[in-house]
Amino acid sequence: MPSLLFCGPKLAACGIVLSIWGVIMLGMLGIFFCSKSAVLIEDVPFTEEDIRNDKSPPQNIYSLYNQVGINCFIAAAIYVGIGAISLCQVRLNKRQDYMVT
Repeated sequence: MPSLLFCGPKLAACGIVLSIWGVIMLGMLGIFFCSKSAVLIEDVPFTEEDIRNDKSPPQNIYSLYNQVGINCFIAAAIYVGIGAISLCQVRLNKRQDYMVT
């Protein structure tokens, strides 16, 4: 039977730590972008033409804020998946330590 183990215990533990940090950080950024925090205006991808050509410029900027917030939540979900894979690797490494060959 082929082994599903593809990384060692230290790399798997590092993956869990980075995943936890990524989920917390990107989750908070997603919340702040969806609440349209003024501090994050530099991270919203808009140009001057977006403001000039739009009849209601705040609505255009608000939709960009929401899009960036959704992107942050998607990235946080990817980190959850990577954390789950890392957790499985930790458990497989522990199981392999107890096996006698």
